[in-house]
Amino acid sequence: MTHEFICIRCPKGCKVIIDDETMEVNGNSCPNGRDYAMTELTFPKRIVTSTVKVVCGDVKRCSCKTSSPIDKDLIFDVMKEINKVVVQAPIDMHQVFIHNVLGTGVDIISTKKVDSLHE
Repeated sequence: MTHEFICIRCPKGCKVIIDDETMEVNGNSCPNGRDYAMTELTFPKRIVTSTVKVVCGDVKRCSCKTSSPIDKDLIFDVMKEINKVVVQAPIDMHQVFIHNVLGTGVDIISTKKVDSLHE
């Protein structure tokens, strides 16, 4: 059996194919394609992006993301944790909203600055 992946590590978008029996990788034009496909096959990870509710801010929601990729199987559990968060403005860029979410060693951080309505 083979697995096909479209590599997203660079703009080329190589179609990378891995043979299950031999673990041979074909189709990549650089080492990044091989690394990407092997990771996708064995332990896929993703950066999660979302928003959290803001109280007393100049906007009602603040964008956030994981500080590094997490196990793809944890995405929905991480989203449940993010959806519980309500933050008070002001908010700084890269402010930690959740430290070590679900024991992953990864933080949920803001991706923008939010000013307070009272400033």
